[in-house]
Amino acid sequence: MSRMIALLGWIVVPLVLVGPTSVLAQASAGGSQVVPDRAAEPIPPGTVITMQNWQRYQQFMPEGMQALFEGKYGWKMPSDVSLEVGPTVIHPLPHNYLAATEKYAAQVQIEELPDGGLTLHNYQGGIPFPNPQEPHKGWKILANLWYRYMPHLSVISYADGCMVDHYGSISCNAAEIVERQLAFNTDPGIPATIPGSEGKFVTQWLMVLEPEQLRYAANLYISYADLSKPDDQFAFIPALRRYQPISTLARCSPSHDTDATPEELREGFDSNLTQVTAELVGEKKMLSLVDINLPQGRFPQDFDMPLGWPKPSWGKWQLRDVDVLSVSKLPAYASGYCYGKRVLYIDRQFAAPLWEDLYDAQMQPWKFMGLFLKTCNVPQIGPVNSCGALVWSYWDVKNTHATFFVDPDAAHPIYTNEEAPREYDDLVRYTTAPGLNEIMR
Repeated sequence: MSRMIALLGWIVVPLVLVGPTSVLAQASAGGSQVVPDRAAEPIPPGTVITMQNWQRYQQFMPEGMQALFEGKYGWKMPSDVSLEVGPTVIHPLPHNYLAATEKYAAQVQIEELPDGGLTLHNYQGGIPFPNPQEPHKGWKILANLWYRYMPHLSVISYADGCMVDHYGSISCNAAEIVERQLAFNTDPGIPATIPGSEGKFVTQWLMVLEPEQLRYAANLYISYADLSKPDDQFAFIPALRRYQPISTLARCSPSHDTDATPEELREGFDSNLTQVTAELVGEKKMLSLVDINLPQGRFPQDFDMPLGWPKPSWGKWQLRDVDVLSVSKLPAYASGYCYGKRVLYIDRQFAAPLWEDLYDAQMQPWKFMGLFLKTCNVPQIGPVNSCGALVWSYWDVKNTHATFFVDPDAAHPIYTNEEAPREYDDLVRYTTAPGLNEIMR
């Protein structure tokens, strides 16, 4: 699981969709912007896409979505599927984040490693590559995703996770999630590096709330500022009342019996950047569901069944500019790895993944993952697309089961930055392995 908020007023201005080449200009935009309703738009706002006309618009869909419409697998679009297209809304990136980009981006350097991998040096905040070019353009776009803006603190008090097995049976759990960025911060009043963070970049603390037999089971995931340092993962075992480290070899293991793995943390991608190759497959306009209304009730309520597809009540689809990346492990790290490749569809404006197609070691389709984002109104920042609030859906087309995370569910809040209750300022409890031992005390 990863991570409700009212949208700020929109200013309607005549502009084209903003990409990474012009993000610095957003600082003076003065508010969210709506691409105007023009007949020249590829899909005019108000268009409704259904089973009867979807082929007319398939070029604006990721391959996994096309496969669901085609009915190629056990998972397929419901007959009443309806995607209403609305205007494309651009929420400007935070002023401080863009200022850091302008100040530091020119000094970021790429180093080619002996094993064929890449790393970077001199990154201090903002977008590392605001205008990515060859060589290594694909990897630069992936680095922009890795360092995209997110609030320095995100707390989800109650997140739902529901699994559908091969027979259609549904089981659910719930968790509390705390994500914190400890390095390269640009939020107002927050140190770039949090004192006492010991070289950490991002941590995610997750504790199971339901069902009762799993209550208090918890995990802590740690990513480091040094890209070459492998992530750490720790688990708290309630029966033992203590934590234990988890081998890095377990990063392909499903998390809490879901279809997700630790490789998809941080809203869809949490793999070691120095161990992957990233190829830019192309650029396209893609139908995406951002600025959503969270589904009401617990799954399967407010989902279009049996697929578990978003209902029209979630909101209107937007036509977003995306970079399509194919990411795979370098040969030295590929043996035993779960995925042959993952294809990410990355929003060019705020650099988060909006959809992923995951392939097995034989390069056959395995999972399709839709990431449907909820906009947060972050204090002192404004509306933010990538904030930890989203619905993400896994459809395993090899084994015909699925997982749906709602972070948070509609009845519970997400807290960002200074909205969070003071108890979440406890760095030992929420960002260190020994802090896991405080769970049942």
